Amino acid sequence: MKRIASAFFLFCLALSLVAQNGIKVNFKGSSPTVTDFAWAAFPSLNYEDEDESGDRPWRALENAMTRHSKGLPQEEGVTLTIDSKNGYIMFERVDEEYGEYIFRLEVCYWNESDGKHKLIIFNDMVSYMEGRPCMTETSGIDFFRYNNATKRMEACDAPGFEVDYRCIYELPRKGKDIICTLWNDDGTTKQTVLKWDGKQFNE
Repeated sequence: MKRIASAFFLFCLALSLVAQNGIKVNFKGSSPTVTDFAWAAFPSLNYEDEDESGDRPWRALENAMTRHSKGLPQEEGVTLTIDSKNGYIMFERVDEEYGEYIFRLEVCYWNESDGKHKLIIFNDMVSYMEGRPCMTETSGIDFFRYNNATKRMEACDAPGFEVDYRCIYELPRKGKDIICTLWNDDGTTKQTVLKWDGKQFNE
């Protein structure tokens, strides 16, 4: 419990610093890509707890993107999808040693209707163990809002909905809506579409 509390405290501290100063997004060209947002956010997402190994979930994506940038093959069982045109990244690692474990991370961004901001979501709530959702103490979904004028992004709350940690969230590679699947104890599911209206998501 002490270890989890310490990790949570450091995570909150990291988000507090992000909220105060924002994160500078470096990019080439007229506007940032989904990979630019990912590189900018990694330092705050990959916070390290002195009681842990430092092997945070988002470090897996960072390592995969580093290999991709150097033209190196991915590690065994790893698939990396970078779709800059649609503003989407997906990292997936399949590990059959632990009973058909599928570990997946997603990044996606949306242009807001005011033309001045973008919403970026980092999703670590889409992993499965033998076909069922698999959540850990590090599972979560993080939200950032990018300001086109300042070229900085800041952590923000989920826009328009409350995160339910019993659910699997699937970000869109195509389209704009999020698919939310609630898994009941009896194995049945209930699916909800969170529809993007240019500012927030509505059920």
